[in-house]
Amino acid sequence: MSLSRLNSLMKLAPKSTAARSLQMKPQRNLSALPESGPTGHFKTLAVSSPKPFVFHVELHRPSKFNAISKQMWLEIKECFDGLATNPDCRAIVLSAAGKHFTAGIDLNDMMNLGQTLSETDDYARKGVIMERVIKVYQDSISSLERCPKPVITAVHKACIGAGVDLITAADIRYCTEDAFFQVKEVDIGMAADVGTLQRLPKAVGSQSLARELCYTGRKFEAVEAHSSGLVSRLFPDKESLLTGALAVAELIASKSPVAVKTTKESLVYSLEHTNQEGLDHILLLNKLNLLSEDFAQAVAAQLTKDDKPVFAKL
Repeated sequence: MSLSRLNSLMKLAPKSTAARSLQMKPQRNLSALPESGPTGHFKTLAVSSPKPFVFHVELHRPSKFNAISKQMWLEIKECFDGLATNPDCRAIVLSAAGKHFTAGIDLNDMMNLGQTLSETDDYARKGVIMERVIKVYQDSISSLERCPKPVITAVHKACIGAGVDLITAADIRYCTEDAFFQVKEVDIGMAADVGTLQRLPKAVGSQSLARELCYTGRKFEAVEAHSSGLVSRLFPDKESLLTGALAVAELIASKSPVAVKTTKESLVYSLEHTNQEGLDHILLLNKLNLLSEDFAQAVAAQLTKDDKPVFAKL
């Protein structure tokens, strides 16, 4: 980059920062997504904003060990789709209330589905019902991956079945030292169908380990999850886990929302494409994004060692 270009950036940055300083004070209202708890907008999730531009989403069926019911499937998608476009959200922490992170899919819902299927004898129509149900569940889990805001999962104690689907769709995974994980679907006579088989091998970087876990349904403890790469940090207890996860979310939220959004988009795209396709993709994104005032402000702040830049909402 030329010296004249840097000088231009430095001149631009202070003006942009001053002009936006008042309007960029973080707001605690959820805008598109009202703050909620088990008796609020959502019935199975508790949503709050404990730090500027950081949202905390909590699975909230503690009496059921956060088993994922049909309502929770639907609310997870609604929640993350809402946060995806909420300008007050730049990073998300996903945790759970109660004794365990989640016991997996709510088997009572499976029994209800069986009752619905029994109402028709036609296999084609049974298949259509199943297709629709599975697609709803897949879209729920994928809403974490599609959300342009980084998602940090904070897992304590049990993370079973659909819980593994859920966390492997997130960006960053932390857990407590007493956490354990289990791909349980094989034990209830089915193959995992909402993301584990697609995402777990990439998360742990080992086809052998991923297939062993999926074929056997055995538990794997926090230490193994950490050594395999499923989680990147261990914490001694739930309190320190949440503190650590929120601190990282707050750090991410302090960065340029344009830069973070583009980084996640490129990382997700590159998982399924060649290196060259990934390079072509980021070229298309950055030929516009490098013209953003975020870039100008960030470069100027680095050069002048001034206070951290304040970025406009996105």
